[in-house]
Amino acid sequence: MSTQEENKTSCYSEYDVLKRVILCQPQYMTIRDVINETQRHFKDEGIHIERALEQHEAMVSTLRQNGVEVILLPYHKKYPEQVFTRDVGFTLGNTVFVADMASKVRQGEDDVLKQWLEDEGFSYYNIIGDNIEGGDVIIDRDTIFIGLSERTNQKAVDHITPLLSKFEVKAIQFKAEYLHLDCVFNVVSPDIAIIYPDALTEEDIQLFRSKYKDVIEVSEEEQFTLGTNVLSIGNKKVLSLPVNKGVNKELRDRGFEVIEVDITEIIKSGGSFRCCTLPILRASAS
Repeated sequence: MSTQEENKTSCYSEYDVLKRVILCQPQYMTIRDVINETQRHFKDEGIHIERALEQHEAMVSTLRQNGVEVILLPYHKKYPEQVFTRDVGFTLGNTVFVADMASKVRQGEDDVLKQWLEDEGFSYYNIIGDNIEGGDVIIDRDTIFIGLSERTNQKAVDHITPLLSKFEVKAIQFKAEYLHLDCVFNVVSPDIAIIYPDALTEEDIQLFRSKYKDVIEVSEEEQFTLGTNVLSIGNKKVLSLPVNKGVNKELRDRGFEVIEVDITEIIKSGGSFRCCTLPILRASAS
């Protein structure tokens, strides 16, 4: 990969300064096939598209105001969950990996991402034949945590591990009803992680406690409103939901600037800030 391309794609953590990120407007977001407890709760209520679009625009504006280049993928009516760009691919090191989606409702979203990457002159690695989604991939320097879920299987972990020789890959088991690892675990600094312990094994809870000096535990109530699914944009700035008062206080008490953006209409479909954003360039803080 050329030096020019390395400057276009780089990601070695969840918390370095976010420079470039891919999103997609929720123009056709709907709950078609219930995939988790959040969607089940809101299935009858449905999604108010105009409100979701307004909230998404507020998130995009917030990112741009903080110096982040936002790329908006074209949306398509046949992809009702396309707003959750995180799952369609992930950037590890200087490589963009394009996911092989397990769920029929999401299959084809990868083609939209690949078309954009090709049009813009990005190379990428296409994971074919083994299911993996970016919501299950959390990167922290030399360690990659990969959640084993209904969307990400052990074969995919075995597939990409040899490609990540510079990283230590750790598979994490969690309760399937929580869909993706980032709904129960996230890393917001070199020393601080957020977890929902009820979804994790005791062994992995101890792993996280040994690796991070400080572990913030999310309550059941704030897990439902996806308290772990914040987005770090660097320099201890974090996007979070206003309703997650407990998580926000814990972060502020640890010196974070919590930027509250209301995307509660979008989270009805089971994803929050991290789910809605696919970082392709992060730069280490100065």
